[in-house]
Amino acid sequence: MPNNSNAFSYQAALTQQSNEFFATKLACETDCSDVYADIKEQTKNYILLDVRSREAFDKSHAITAVSMPHSEINSESFAMYDKDTLFVVYCWGPGCNGATKAGLKISALGFAVKEMIGGIHYWEDFERYPVNRRVTEIQK
Repeated sequence: MPNNSNAFSYQAALTQQSNEFFATKLACETDCSDVYADIKEQTKNYILLDVRSREAFDKSHAITAVSMPHSEINSESFAMYDKDTLFVVYCWGPGCNGATKAGLKISALGFAVKEMIGGIHYWEDFERYPVNRRVTEIQK
């Protein structure tokens, strides 16, 4: 069958390869919608970790999130967590790899972790989900 499509200018992966790829991707990622649904339904059985700087966290962060800059993730900072603790990490958004760095470190420490794709950018600016925000004197 001739192919004049830009989308399929390279042959599609075999269905088994695609299935394995997408299964792995979903095993490592979640999104803002799923996290917010868990919060609303009170089924969130993980720690939502904002891995941006503490200053960025103080300005605005997803409700229920805990601050832990990715540069501070190590065996000492995670010693307080049981090994069966689950984590979902996020950073600024698609243009930031802080959550990826955090996910790598957390998984290397032996914890289950997923990255919340879209980060705070999608959470706050696109989805308009609730955030905790610091109000400065100038904003009053």
